[in-house]
Amino acid sequence: MDLLTNPIKDYGWGSRTAIAALTGRTATGPEAEMWLGAHPSGPSRLTRDGVEQALNEVIAADPAGELGPEVVERFGERLPYLMKLIAVDAALSMQVHPTLDQAAEGFLRGDKNYSDPWPKPEMIVALTPFSALAGFRPGPEAAALVGALELPALRPVVDRLAAGDVLGALRLLLEWPADERPALVADVVRASCDPLVATLAEGYPADPAVLAPLLMRQHELAPGQAIYLGAGVLHAYLSGFGVEIMGSSDNVLRAGLTPKPIDIEELLRITDPDEQPAEIVPVGDLYLPHCPEFQLRRIVPGEGRTLPGGVPRIAVCVEGAVVLAGELKLRPGDSAFHAASAGTFEVSGQGVVFVAEPRQN
Repeated sequence: MDLLTNPIKDYGWGSRTAIAALTGRTATGPEAEMWLGAHPSGPSRLTRDGVEQALNEVIAADPAGELGPEVVERFGERLPYLMKLIAVDAALSMQVHPTLDQAAEGFLRGDKNYSDPWPKPEMIVALTPFSALAGFRPGPEAAALVGALELPALRPVVDRLAAGDVLGALRLLLEWPADERPALVADVVRASCDPLVATLAEGYPADPAVLAPLLMRQHELAPGQAIYLGAGVLHAYLSGFGVEIMGSSDNVLRAGLTPKPIDIEELLRITDPDEQPAEIVPVGDLYLPHCPEFQLRRIVPGEGRTLPGGVPRIAVCVEGAVVLAGELKLRPGDSAFHAASAGTFEVSGQGVVFVAEPRQN
């Protein structure tokens, strides 16, 4: 059992309080994500035999021992998941992720949108009230909402939506002439009664994607609730603090609410207008989404809980205090890695711990 130290990403949309308060610190700027895993862009670190190493280096030195032979056979010599504590204080970019086949094909052909050949399914479990946009509204419903703005410039968008062509409507917005965008956004804000539209426009006053709340479904999660976002689901997190787990990949196509480049053709090619996020209701302590890369446990151990060995696990404490393997005590924000070869995984104590692992066949 290895205690981890984890990088914190300071993206501008992050909170100045959530992660810092959990870990008993004072933040000096926005803290968006704490990464717990072996992703090369921000691996966790651990110390063995007095030597500090990155988790991806530890795995590379002994893949079968750290991951287990079955995980190596299924996913190669890599930890297939990345867990995060994610603290959202302002909207993230609208984005979508590819399927395994799309990622592998894009990576093979050298498409700059694909930095690896892996998919990036993801699930968020709320620790506080958590808000997200995810999945399209039915075309006629979105057409009614956009049409109610009574803006003649948006008539072609309304017509596409009314015909059920939500991707065609999205294309019109993505291709809106750059010099006309500020005026369009200003008109939308004046005409809309949706406060989220106005909030998005404050950050992106020249981005037609501020219309996203009218095109997409809004999801409000209470603590403990979870949604899973598979390939092809357009989404954007809006606010809240949660535990996120995803496939360990960088593959993302963006659709707006971002200064980063947007590849319109590839975005529209992999976006599935019919796909929706799935609510994941835990069975006992287990959140079991529809992907092979991960599953997530929320354990309140009390007198004790034992998990079998054979798979790589990462545990993070979010409340109280827990003890792992009878010796390693975790307080809020502390985390640990348990190698596949280390045998059974024992958890005790008066606290709450999330445990990430590959999905069991």
